Amino acid sequence: MNMATIILGSQWGDEGKGKLSDILCQRADVCARAAGGHNAGHSVVANGVSYDFHLLPSGLVNPNCTNLIGSGVVFNVQAFFKELAALEEKGLTHARRQLLVSDRAQVNLELHARVDGLEERELAGNKIGTTGRGIGPSYSNKAARNGIRVHEIFDQEVFEAKLRKLAAGYKKRFGDLLEYDVEEEIARFREYRRKLPEFVVDAVSYMHAAQKQGRNILIEGANALMLDIDYGTYPFVTSSNTGLGGVITGLAVNPRKIKEIIGVAKAYTTRVGEGIFKTEDIGEVGQKLQQIGREWGVSTGRKRRCGWLDLVVLKYSASVNYYTAWNLTKLDVLDTFPTIKVAVAYKDPETGSELDYFPADLGFLERCEVVYKEFEGWQSPTTAVKKFEDLPPQAQAYVKFVEEYTGVPVKWIGTGPARDDMIYL
Repeated sequence: MNMATIILGSQWGDEGKGKLSDILCQRADVCARAAGGHNAGHSVVANGVSYDFHLLPSGLVNPNCTNLIGSGVVFNVQAFFKELAALEEKGLTHARRQLLVSDRAQVNLELHARVDGLEERELAGNKIGTTGRGIGPSYSNKAARNGIRVHEIFDQEVFEAKLRKLAAGYKKRFGDLLEYDVEEEIARFREYRRKLPEFVVDAVSYMHAAQKQGRNILIEGANALMLDIDYGTYPFVTSSNTGLGGVITGLAVNPRKIKEIIGVAKAYTTRVGEGIFKTEDIGEVGQKLQQIGREWGVSTGRKRRCGWLDLVVLKYSASVNYYTAWNLTKLDVLDTFPTIKVAVAYKDPETGSELDYFPADLGFLERCEVVYKEFEGWQSPTTAVKKFEDLPPQAQAYVKFVEEYTGVPVKWIGTGPARDDMIYL
């Protein structure tokens, strides 16, 4: 690679980014996370063992790959050590030596998780549907410039004063903080202060040197474009820039060093939490996709809402992130459907004309009509198929239509859960 390869979610997350990250990290010197927090979730099956990644980069499955949690991430120290211990218990004993954290990353606290729950309770019927892990409040503190950065953990006086001030401010607003005890959290950080230094680095210097040396860098996105704070279905989004822009700012990546931007998309669509989802099917089709695709969250266990592939969303996503290739995942989930539908347009509810853009106004979007194209299903197994020409003709036509509509080539096709269940074009 000797340049940066970026893997990004193109829909509402849970597209299966971890599998491609696992495949490509075998050739990477550095695997980095740019944004988000332990609300992310990647499942990777390698050598018959299933690993779950949330905060940590999934490049840890490669013992020769250094893994960096970047400056744009909100960093939960408790989740960091818990996840690291779980990976070591499963045999990744090298992980501790291959893991770095930016000293500029924001600290995600237990306080933030409590506030997250209180804010959702305030919203009642208009709740966002967050993971409850305090990601939004962490980014709110960052933007308000009263958050705590990783390097401040090591200044006990500064850290404890800032945490007490944050807790007091939230207590004034909410009154009850759900039995949160700021002194208990402070006590935990006295232990973390001893254990954390070996992992913390100046990530700007590290990434600058890695790029100057021509090291192979793999960047794995968290969440997905339709959850981006600016370009997603706001306000039902996460609180970070989940697209290409977030990668550049979150890791100080040289744009001239980017070789490939891979958009990962399911062969259908899923979404967790609240918010608009134009192709959602709440009947038999949605339930069937959920069951066959095992659509429940790695991080939360929540069942995902399911529906047909929305190419309007993918084309919009590509117009923001400038994908050079698609990784189309879980094609095999569609094997038993006699007819497969794909959204190809939205119609203006007043004029009946087809829109040539993805609306920011969710109220207007809700009233739009979806235009579908129907495909004949292949109704034969594609699980573990390794060559494109071995796919049924109907499945080949489905993939080619995705390419034609979006103007982006499909380079990888997922045909099952195992690492090698992948067609490479």
